[in-house]
Amino acid sequence: MSRLDLAHWLTSPENPLTPRQFTNRLWKQFFGKGLSNVLDDIGNQGEWPSHPQLIDWLAAEFRDSGWDVKHMVRLIVMSHTYRQTSATRRDLADRDPANRLLCEQSARRLDAEFVRDNALAISGLLSDDLIGGPSVKPYQPAGYYVNLNFPQRDYHADTNDEQYRRGVYMHWQRTFMHPMLAAFDAPSREECTADRLQSNSPQQALVLLNDPTFVEAARAFALRLTAERPQATDAERIQDAFRVALGRPTKPTELQSLTNFLAQQRTAYAAAPADATAFLKTGLSDHGDPAKAVELAAWAQTCRVILNLHETLTRY
Repeated sequence: MSRLDLAHWLTSPENPLTPRQFTNRLWKQFFGKGLSNVLDDIGNQGEWPSHPQLIDWLAAEFRDSGWDVKHMVRLIVMSHTYRQTSATRRDLADRDPANRLLCEQSARRLDAEFVRDNALAISGLLSDDLIGGPSVKPYQPAGYYVNLNFPQRDYHADTNDEQYRRGVYMHWQRTFMHPMLAAFDAPSREECTADRLQSNSPQQALVLLNDPTFVEAARAFALRLTAERPQATDAERIQDAFRVALGRPTKPTELQSLTNFLAQQRTAYAAAPADATAFLKTGLSDHGDPAKAVELAAWAQTCRVILNLHETLTRY
């Protein structure tokens, strides 16, 4: 039996497993859980699908469309089920706490690579004009590989636009995974992981506040806001930031809170301008006008808050 024979068998009309497995995993990408929540076993030892007729129809549609992935993606995202709000319905709290009935959208945190991609995209730093190529090396703590032997090696972060490429291209060292990826529950790749677990830990907030990638993204976001509307007021600029990062206007309480925070940061940096200059040195991208370091640092700190919001990291 050749590989071509295996391919013909996998995609034959008499074999329903391949399209069922694929569409179940595709469904998971858009809803957080598959129609069968055991992604790596869709047989009798896995979980019975919550909607058996739906998964059968999706599998048949995928096969009959000529295995057209874009067609299936369009079909799912244009459905009423996908376009529902994720606001919690109290009447379903006891009946369907896991939302298996699909009466609403499921809110869930972005996967580890997407957390970084999202921050880079919001800031305007994301470099997505090149597809493929060798792995890229984002910032990483010095000496992180000190205990890695056979052979011992050093890590040299990229010093060009490669630094801002998508997380899918990040260098991945087995057993010494990048700390940011580890904090956001990326698998170690020592074994196959069909479905990632998700945690909520203080380390994640610390990564978002202190990882050089996110500090730099905050500064770039601040520069983006000031460049797009130089004459905007503080309130207008904060509203712009919310529309870019969250896709919605600010609430009055949010606007007041961030305006107060911005004023506090201006006062603090005006009293210690050297701290503003030091803070803005993080990363490779544009550090801004040194004469305006206090103002830029205050805005960068405000953008750090916005990039650290739960809503920024969550799909609704």
